[in-house]
Amino acid sequence: MSAASGEPDAARRVAEPVKDPEHGRSPYERDRARVLHSAAFRRLAAKTQVHTAGTDDFLRTRLTHSLEVAQIAREMGARLGCDPDVVDTAGLAHDLGHPPFGHNGEAALDELAADCGGFEGNAQTLRVLTRLEAKVYGPDGTSAGLNLTRASLDAVGKYPWTRQPGRRKFGVYADDLPAFAWLRQGSPAGERQCLEAQVMDWADDVAYSVHDVEDGIHGGYLTLEPLLVDSDERAALCADVAAVYSTESADYLDETLTGLLADPVLAPLAGYDGSHRAQAALKATTSVLTGQFVATAVAATTERFGPGPHRRYAADLVVPRPLRARCALLKGIALRYVMRRPGAQGRYQRQREIIAGLVATLAARAPGALDPVFAPLWRDAPDDEARLRVVIDQVASLTDPAALAWHDRLIRS
Repeated sequence: MSAASGEPDAARRVAEPVKDPEHGRSPYERDRARVLHSAAFRRLAAKTQVHTAGTDDFLRTRLTHSLEVAQIAREMGARLGCDPDVVDTAGLAHDLGHPPFGHNGEAALDELAADCGGFEGNAQTLRVLTRLEAKVYGPDGTSAGLNLTRASLDAVGKYPWTRQPGRRKFGVYADDLPAFAWLRQGSPAGERQCLEAQVMDWADDVAYSVHDVEDGIHGGYLTLEPLLVDSDERAALCADVAAVYSTESADYLDETLTGLLADPVLAPLAGYDGSHRAQAALKATTSVLTGQFVATAVAATTERFGPGPHRRYAADLVVPRPLRARCALLKGIALRYVMRRPGAQGRYQRQREIIAGLVATLAARAPGALDPVFAPLWRDAPDDEARLRVVIDQVASLTDPAALAWHDRLIRS
């Protein structure tokens, strides 16, 4: 992957004059800076990761999660020979499209957006990067968003396909296909991710699985003791994981879980009491697990494809089957004992009601009730579907506190 501005990977959809050439910044360093300084990135500080944003100073938000994904991706990508700024940018940007209230808000918006093609956080991320974020306008007067390079946009694409029957995840809405077609120029036919996207995707899984368990243990929401003593509980967990996070059989997952629970690295998690020493032991466990997930994948990839450097479509990330199953089990532990803990459903229902109320009210009171950014887009929309998409964009842009405040102002007042 060349960093020369004339190369296809470093091209931008809207041509820009070369900036500060005397400082020697690469196009990908500029991409990283654009994401880091964007309003959408700042808003991640008040968006839910798993626990509601702002409820505990220890727990992660979308912002801290994105920073951690970027760090893991950058280190892993550098070992493989990827441009470190491309994978770093992908890690920083991968959740920019996520709405308030985490995956619960995402599911609510998907139902409400059925008439305009649904909602998906990754497709919304592409929309933010190529359209909604204010930075660059094209000669035709339309926004090009942050106008990132082709390589960086491609690296953000975890799901490089449109919505399809039977597939929950997708990465592009129908009206964003021109930008998608541009960024995929030169990529192999089909739905293959570039290596940088695969690295970011695995870094996301690693951070998500390890850190959500860490937050759950620190918050007192989960303990591993039931899994150590109750075979029925282990079977129930494996069934959850097979249904949500893995294509492996419950039997294979149970075998992998037995090995995971017997690993000495998890021993410090027992009897966690929140003390300074216990926090240090917990952090040591998360560090070791993260290191294992990264090092094993890097070693397996270099064993198959050679020492590299590997970039773009020259190789695929190799994640051994047992490693992927371990990661899925950790995600399942957070799902079963944190996200589905007693009392959580009532809060999730209230969040969905807030999202639904906002969409209905804004659709009825647009454009006057919309932000100045979105009101002109609503007026210029050619039909009801396009106007609904603008309303969905508005709600998706809100932080958790802003969604609550807008609901109080527009509906409860």
